[in-house]
Amino acid sequence: MKFLASFIPACALAVCAAIPATLSAQAPAQASASTQRASDADLIDLADYADLVVRAKVRRQSDVAPERAPGLRPGYARYYIEADTQNLIAGNTPLGERVRYLVDLPLDATGRKAKLRKKEVLLFARAVPGRPSELQLVAPDAQLLWSEALEARTRLILEQLVAPNAAPRITGVRDALSVAGTLVGESETQIFLDTVNNDPAAISVVRRPGMAPVWGVSFSEIVDQAVRVPEPGSLAYYRLTCALPLSLPSEANLAREPADRARASDDYRFVIAQLGSCVRLREPPTLQY
Repeated sequence: MKFLASFIPACALAVCAAIPATLSAQAPAQASASTQRASDADLIDLADYADLVVRAKVRRQSDVAPERAPGLRPGYARYYIEADTQNLIAGNTPLGERVRYLVDLPLDATGRKAKLRKKEVLLFARAVPGRPSELQLVAPDAQLLWSEALEARTRLILEQLVAPNAAPRITGVRDALSVAGTLVGESETQIFLDTVNNDPAAISVVRRPGMAPVWGVSFSEIVDQAVRVPEPGSLAYYRLTCALPLSLPSEANLAREPADRARASDDYRFVIAQLGSCVRLREPPTLQY
C-alpha cells in the first residue's frame, strides 16, 4: 500500500496510535454467509497487499459454475460482481463509476448462497492492467460488508502503513546474539529480523540483577537509541506477533557458548510470551494469488 486517499495526516506522525478498544482486533468485524470475519491482523494483511481499497455498492451478482471456478474451496461459491464505486479509500489508480470482479464467499449453515445485491462492500484489490473497470481481489474472499466501524478500523490501519516510520513486514529471524555482563544475572540479547526490502528490525532484551527483563524493538539502524516496546494493537505489534516463530530457530542463534545460546533462546521465549498470540480469522493473502 503506497498511497492513502483522504487520510488524516495527524495519525501518521511519530508512532501511530493503536486501534481503539471499541474497534478491537479481538472481535470479528462481522459474521454471515455474505461476508467474512476479520480481525485487525486480518485487515493489516489485506491492506498491506492491496493497491486499492474501495467502498462499492453491489449492483449485480452472477453465480460462476463450479466447473468454471478453478481453486474454489469446499463450502464456498464464486460470484461475478458488478458494483458501483462509492469511494476510493486508498490507492492512486483512477476508477470508473462501476467496477467488476470475482469473489469467493462461504455458503451459510444451510448451504445457501450469499445475496449481495444493493449491499455496500469494502474491497481490497489490485487494478487489472489495461482494464480500468476490472479489479482483482488480493485474496479470493477479500470483500467485507461495509460498515462505519469497519471503515474506521481500516483507515487507522492504512494510516499506520503509510507513516514515515511504519514497521516493515517481517519475514523471519536472521541472527541472535547474547552477551553476559560483568555481574551475575546481567546480560543483553539482540535478535535481528529479516524483513521485506531488507529494512532494519531488531529486538533487544536487557537483564539486570534483581530487576525484571526489559525488552523492545527497533526499526532503525541505530538499535540502542530506538528500542521501545510496541503498543498493543499497533502495526509494529502485529508485525511481530503474527510473523515471529514460537521458538528461536537454531540456525539463527550465533552465540558460541552453550550458556549464551540458552540465554538467547530464553530471551526470545520471553518476548513471544510478552507479545501473546496473533488473532487471525482468515487465511492471509499471498503475492502469488
